[in-house]
Amino acid sequence: MNKNMINIERKFRPEIEGLRIVAALLVAIYHIWFGKVSGGVDVFFVVSGFLITTSIISTINKTGEFKFWPYISKLMKRLFPLAFIIIFIVLLLSIFFLPSTIFDKTIREVISSMFYYQNWQLAISNTDYLDANQMKSPLEHYWAMSIQGQFYIIWFLLFTGILFLIKRYDLSNGKRLVNYILGIIFVISFAYSVYLTEVNQPLAYFITFTRVWEFALGGLLCINLSRIKISNLAAEIIGWLGLIGLILTGAIFDVSTMFPGYIALWPMTCALLIILSGNKETKYGVKNFLSMPIMIKLGGVSFGIYLWHWVLLSFYKYNISETPGIISGILIIALSIVLSFITTKYVETPIRNAEFNKVAFKRIGIIALANLILIASLFSHNLYMKMSDDKELASNDYPGALAANTQGKIKENDPKPEFANVFDDLPESHLDKTNQGLKKSDLKIGTYGKKKDYKATIALVGSSHSEHWLGAVIEAAKENDYRVINITRSGTRFSTGYENDSLKGQWVKNVENYLKKSDDIDLVLSHVTAADTNNDKIQQQMVDELLKVKNEYNINIMAIRDIPRYEFSVSEKLEKSGEKETIKLMNNGNNQQDESYWKKLSESNKDLPKFDPTEYFKVKGQYRPIIGNIVVYRDMDHMTNTYSESFGPILSEKIKDVVKK
Repeated sequence: MNKNMINIERKFRPEIEGLRIVAALLVAIYHIWFGKVSGGVDVFFVVSGFLITTSIISTINKTGEFKFWPYISKLMKRLFPLAFIIIFIVLLLSIFFLPSTIFDKTIREVISSMFYYQNWQLAISNTDYLDANQMKSPLEHYWAMSIQGQFYIIWFLLFTGILFLIKRYDLSNGKRLVNYILGIIFVISFAYSVYLTEVNQPLAYFITFTRVWEFALGGLLCINLSRIKISNLAAEIIGWLGLIGLILTGAIFDVSTMFPGYIALWPMTCALLIILSGNKETKYGVKNFLSMPIMIKLGGVSFGIYLWHWVLLSFYKYNISETPGIISGILIIALSIVLSFITTKYVETPIRNAEFNKVAFKRIGIIALANLILIASLFSHNLYMKMSDDKELASNDYPGALAANTQGKIKENDPKPEFANVFDDLPESHLDKTNQGLKKSDLKIGTYGKKKDYKATIALVGSSHSEHWLGAVIEAAKENDYRVINITRSGTRFSTGYENDSLKGQWVKNVENYLKKSDDIDLVLSHVTAADTNNDKIQQQMVDELLKVKNEYNINIMAIRDIPRYEFSVSEKLEKSGEKETIKLMNNGNNQQDESYWKKLSESNKDLPKFDPTEYFKVKGQYRPIIGNIVVYRDMDHMTNTYSESFGPILSEKIKDVVKK
């Protein structure tokens, strides 16, 4: 690229430092007091796109080349020190102050944060229905940093290609080429973002491809900023409008559920207006406010404030209160600022300004190695505890559901699974990935129990609320030489209530076709109520679908009532507040809104084989989080697989009665 082919003046933009701290504080404020996001992260993305494009083109103009190591090493020295040292501190704090129920999740996110793929980790877990109600880890906010790191690699490849084309074909108008390429990226990524936000918003929120347009928009502004001419008055007006609009983003829009589709244009446009207005020196412009020394100083540590605030907020919620007040929220922000200044001064700055890369990367390597040693130690401890769980559960001291109606006193033991293993105490079909996810409608069939010379085949069909009975069905099959097949899909009831062209409707139709063609299924089990709704239509649609199996395919069926559901994670409340408080909370409110429907179904359809497990979730008339020394719930509405397995003898008798008919 010939010198100054794209005429960009690389200079310090003080108002951008001020814009950064505004964005960081908005993120913190909305997280702490409103429990939502603000659009501040989107501002970071557009600013990153603007600044890195400016830096890359300035480098090419100055040297005529663009090399990977100088580019990436500079970024690593800027991003790694703070990110890694905060991860190290989170790991240490987690040993003493983190609920064990989310320990495994946090370790996974520590690893994904260190290697800059955490946004994909969250995208996968957030589109998994069983992970929907998990407490947030102290590092969940690193998703944005992961996208940023991936973006920097994309931009290197992009501008390396652009430079090659310009040199190879001796192109005279580099600006036009860059505009075309960034424009195409913007349009494609933006269109995909709008589409996927509508179809699968949790996935769209985290993945890289729906966010690249935000960086591209910053790059386009960088390339074309000098060509945009506005008056001083216009600069003053649009600058303040941009700042006010940005501050109000989180209040006007439900950013958590609407982003990053077309609504994300709002904070993007606000940021662009602020940067554009900063091109003019005016008396009353927003630049004068954003360029104040205190704003510049805070802007310089905004990255640290973003990283620290969520960590502090998370541990506050875990150990003090789930709803910070005004004073505690201010203290969290103030401490974030203080810690950011300290870690920036004593960790990031010495590494970034090290005279030799060897020295800088040696220091980064020491922090990274310390993190990896801690991760390995914690992982080994958790594995040992899990193996200990498995050994102790062989004892009769853990009867689980069998203890619900026992008149005699059960000897108390430490509850199993250990809290650290509760959330991951999943059905076998989830571990071997034979449960279908939300993105596909084809069937996944898991086969368990006796594979040859079996006496009958039992099919478990439905959503995760059928799937969590798999442990019980497998245990029942052991006693009776049954084969078990699992046909489940996350978030999808076996119901007549879906549109035929929807993924859920297609999956139900595929299940019907499978059952219709099969001549080796003796019983279909499925849950037929949802305990979180009193809508009889929803319940009846599940019953109708199951009855179709009996009437049209001539297969025996059993209708299972849903288990009680709660508006809080039972296992996390149990660990944080103890059994007494959890029992009190579990027995407040209506956690079985299907009661009226189930009663009507029992009276009107006496011939339908049914199983109501409610009595096995109570002891002496009270719902309990621990029964027979086993933790009952893994989250707010799913059984632990261990508790499910304890239903084996109970379900065995029920199944045997139906199969004999």
